[in-house]
Amino acid sequence: MAFPELIIFDCDGVLVDSEMIANRLLAKHLTKHGFKITTKGSRNRFIGYSMAKIIAEVREEGVNLPDDFELFLKQSDQTTFAAELKAIPGAFDTLSQLTQNKCVASSGAPDKICKNLTLTNLINFFQPEHLFSAHMVKNSKPAPDLFLHAANHFDIKPKNCLVIEDTTLGIQAGLAANMTVFGFAGGSHCDLAYVQRLNETGVKTIFHHMNELPALIANSAPAV
Repeated sequence: MAFPELIIFDCDGVLVDSEMIANRLLAKHLTKHGFKITTKGSRNRFIGYSMAKIIAEVREEGVNLPDDFELFLKQSDQTTFAAELKAIPGAFDTLSQLTQNKCVASSGAPDKICKNLTLTNLINFFQPEHLFSAHMVKNSKPAPDLFLHAANHFDIKPKNCLVIEDTTLGIQAGLAANMTVFGFAGGSHCDLAYVQRLNETGVKTIFHHMNELPALIANSAPAV
C-alpha cells in the first residue's frame, strides 16, 4: 500500500493560523496575573504546550493563577478567534486533494479543535471521531502518546503514518512515535529564528506553504 496510510495533522499553526492570536491573548492574561511575558515570549516558550502544562509551569514559578484561568482564557479566545481566525493559506485546497486517511492530533481541548476547524470551514475534511486531543492520553507532546493513539484508532502501524507539525514538541513527539514527520513553517508565527529551531530537531523535511504538501508526499518514504 502506498505511503502514507494515515496523515496526522496538528491543528494550531498547521491547519489554522491561530498561534499569534492565541499567544497574544495568553501573554495578556498571564501578565495580568503577575507572570510578565510578551506575545513573542509566549510563542517561544509555550507553543505546542497543552494548557494544563502551561498553567503547571507558571504555578511552579510562584505565580498563583486562579482556578478559572483556563475557562476565562477560553471565553476570551472565543470572541477574538471568531473575529480574526483564518485557515492556513492553501489548507482547504490541499485537504481537498489528499485521498489518504486524515486526522487531527492537537494539544488543544476537543471543543477548541472542533470550533477552530469549524470557524475556518475545514471541519468537513475530518470525521468527528478523527479529532484527537491531548486530553485523551496520559502524556502530552513531546511524548508520542497522542500520535500513537491516533494510529491505533485507525489500526495503522506508526511507520506508515505521516505527521505534519509546526512545533519542536510536536516534531519530537512524531519522531518518538517512529513516524515520518514533516515540519511546517507557513504560519504567521514562523520567523527565521523559529524555523531554525525546527531544523535543530533533526526533522528532514520542512516546508513553507501548504500547497507543497501533495508533491512532498508523492516523493516521500516511510520512517525506518
